[in-house]
Parts: sequence; C-alpha cells; structure tokens
Amino acid sequence: MVRSPDLSDYAAKMRRLAQTGVDLDVDARFIDMLAPRGATILDIGCGIGSAVAALRTAGHRTFGIDPTPEVLQVATDLFDAAWFRQLSATDLSPGTMTDHRLPKNFDLILMSGNVPAFLTRAELSRAFAAADELLAPGGRLVVGTTTHRRGDPADLDHCAAGTSLRLGHRYGDWHLGAFDSESPWSVSIYLAQGNRRTADGPDGIHVLPPE
Repeated sequence: MVRSPDLSDYAAKMRRLAQTGVDLDVDARFIDMLAPRGATILDIGCGIGSAVAALRTAGHRTFGIDPTPEVLQVATDLFDAAWFRQLSATDLSPGTMTDHRLPKNFDLILMSGNVPAFLTRAELSRAFAAADELLAPGGRLVVGTTTHRRGDPADLDHCAAGTSLRLGHRYGDWHLGAFDSESPWSVSIYLAQGNRRTADGPDGIHVLPPE
C-alpha cells in the first residue's frame, strides 16, 4: 500500500472541514438511495467517519475501517468508537470480520475518497475479491475515485473481471451526472450475483392496482 506522508495534516484538515460545515455526507446520501432500509454497510477507507455517521443516522447498520490511526482518532473523537476498526482494504476476509466482531455479509460496500489510488493493482484486486466474498446476494460495491490516475475506472474494471462482480452503472459524480473520458471523478457501482433482498419500507411507492 502507498502511504501518504502527511497523515496528521490530512486528519487535521478533515477535522476542520467537518467542524466548519463542509458537505461530507454526499456519498452517504447516494448510498442511502441505493440501499434497502436497515442495510448492513461497510465503508472501506472510512477516514474521519462522516459517511458512517450519516448512514447510521439514516438507520443503516454501518461500520467503517481505515488503516490510519491518526485519521481514525478523529472519527472516534467525533462519533461512536464502536463503529470503527483499524483495518486495511487488503485485510478483508470473513475470518478478519469475525476477529474484529464485524458482520460477515454486507448489503453494500463503499470504497470512496480515492482509496484505490493508494493501493497497488494487486492490492486492489484482493480488495475486489474480498468484497465479492463479503457481499450478500445482489449486493453492491460502490467505488468513488479520481479518474485520471492509478485506481481509475480502467483499473477497477480490470480488478472486477477477476471476480463475479459486474459493472452496473458508472457516473461522473454523486448526483448521477454522466460519466465520460473527460470526467475528473467517477462513481462505479458493481453488482454481486444473485437477487438483492427487497426493500421493506418505508419507501413512498404507491402501486396502482390493474384496471
């Protein structure tokens, strides 16, 4: 894994952003839209935990992992420490989940904030393989990352090809913007095999009876 040399500065920066009202929950709103109510969700590379906290507020059973103690310290200062674990994307496996008292199946896994850029191709492939193993039938892996550097959509698709995950959608931002070769950001949704459990409400869907 490629480590940033400025982790303390990064943690301080993210703390300032969280405390000054910067919108750090946009990815969580996107995930909340995709997930069934009360979903079990894992945030890989959770950083200061803003997405985990927002998804918890929305009623999801969400956990965050991050390998960086300086950043996790901010998360545990701002939110409930029980939601977070110090783990890398490359550490994921059903056995690791058990060891850290985490669920072994997830309705959705989020990997955002340029996590793929800090992984080698081999490490990113292992993360995709682990996600494939940990996702419930019909689950989603959602990856948000910069487009024109390592860990870009081409790298993501290469890693997905070694699993049963298939690309379902790709957007240029968290607001369903169109993606093209000039997009600086990408949001990729990979689908696990099988049928996803249906949402059990309280979605506002009102199906009219047949005439």
